[in-house]
Amino acid sequence: MLCEIKIENVAVIEKAAAVFSDGLNVLSGETGAGKSILIDSINAILGNRTSREIVRSHTPKAMIWATFRGIGAKTRAQLADAGYEAENELLLYREITAEGKSTCRINGMPATASVVRDICSGLINIHGQHDNQSLMNPARHLGILDSFAQNETAHDAYYVVYKELCRVKKEIDALSMDETEKERRIETLRFQIEEIGAAELRPGEEDELLNRRTLIRNAQTVTEQLNIAYAALSGAEDAPGAGEMLGSAATALESISSLSEDFAPLAEQMSGLYYTARDAASDIADILARCEFDPQALDAVEERLDLIYRMKQKYGGDVQDILAYLDAATAELDGIETGAQRLDELYDRQAALYDKAKALADALTQTRLEAFERFNAQITDALRFLNMPGIRFTLSHKKGPLAGSGQDSVEFNISTNPGEEPKPLAKIASGGELSRIMLAVKSALADKDDIGTVIYDEIDTGVSGLAAGRIGEKLKQTAQGRQVICITHTAQIAAQADNHLLIRKNVSEDRTYTEIDALSGEGRVQELARMISGDKITELALANAREMLRMAKA
Repeated sequence: MLCEIKIENVAVIEKAAAVFSDGLNVLSGETGAGKSILIDSINAILGNRTSREIVRSHTPKAMIWATFRGIGAKTRAQLADAGYEAENELLLYREITAEGKSTCRINGMPATASVVRDICSGLINIHGQHDNQSLMNPARHLGILDSFAQNETAHDAYYVVYKELCRVKKEIDALSMDETEKERRIETLRFQIEEIGAAELRPGEEDELLNRRTLIRNAQTVTEQLNIAYAALSGAEDAPGAGEMLGSAATALESISSLSEDFAPLAEQMSGLYYTARDAASDIADILARCEFDPQALDAVEERLDLIYRMKQKYGGDVQDILAYLDAATAELDGIETGAQRLDELYDRQAALYDKAKALADALTQTRLEAFERFNAQITDALRFLNMPGIRFTLSHKKGPLAGSGQDSVEFNISTNPGEEPKPLAKIASGGELSRIMLAVKSALADKDDIGTVIYDEIDTGVSGLAAGRIGEKLKQTAQGRQVICITHTAQIAAQADNHLLIRKNVSEDRTYTEIDALSGEGRVQELARMISGDKITELALANAREMLRMAKA
């Protein structure tokens, strides 16, 4: 239940607070006083999209606070899953700056708007004026019927099978190419597999070839420098090499190592350097022995690199990609060549799945048809109560191909006058009739969810007199066991309120200010009289207002 909302610097509202109670809460006020701003603020605190246009002129930011109590188990579980304290009370905060930056908090902790939106989805159901028009869209009627039927289990069971049926059909379509296309694809795959296989590529080969090409192109320099290095280590006829000199140094130090403990480590170090130099000289000699940098070797390397380049252009960015393409092509060829057997298996699987899906779709259809009988009875009773006594409410139902929602196409039809055949809502219902039909639908669905608060934004559009009074009574009935908040211009509805809030605006120093006041006693009588007679409140209007309040309590 929404207990309180506080607003600062939202449009014409500088600072205001509204406290709500159980039962029916009514908000009234003149057009333009700020009732729609309150709805916008509630939408914003629930994490819905908003903009910087909501910020009051000449202020840095808009701020909204909301307090909820009696939080349902589902919402508490969502809070816990998201890492927030899951208590019986929920505090929400939203801030929108003049630059458009938005900040949200849940119980004082930071949150994203999407997280707030998900968590709050089970707190409030807002019914705006445009929702009446959704009744005129037949595509929405199946969802309404399913909400009443509460057939999620039947729908989920069907959808699992239907989804697998779609997957199998997709696989069949992929394998069911015509014979000409199949032969063409087989020929292409075989050519590609043979071409890649003949290349005998191996990972790392390209880098090795590039290194070898660099050596060949610099063959003379490489050979000269290797010989210089070898001579420096091994020596020549007229001069000892570094290895021989290191050996002499090691021998000299070993000969005096017994005279001082400082000499032994030096001797060991020199001995190690001697062996290192000797090994390096041996390695250089081996390299020199293998060096055969002739033009034919370079040509062979260039040809191999050119082959790899051409293969990369056709099959992948590097050798590893080419080999991966080879594996994929081999698997595809194998799949096509064995596709006939696989297709037979898939067709059998498709037939079995279709039979199962059709049976589940029939069961889903039955839940809808049975639910409509109950739904129709409730809607008809509610509409008769709402001063539509000659109402006939029927369901146009057709079965079509299996789809995600089943096989059913439905549309609500209505006859508002005796003797007339029911026709689609879009062709029959007026604005006032749509308001009452929507209220009847909402009341029928009221016990089908655990949403604690329902907000009606001007549900009385297009109605007056007896019909308006009946709408007020129906709202009062709907509010039993839950919280209903209704914005209205109609005194007959406002008189039924358990809690009546007045939204009014004042102009001071060329600025507009909106206030929200809880009404009781004579203040409530005055507001009802204003709603009845306008600016000039007469004694008769006051008497009517008092009578409305008396009748509402009766």
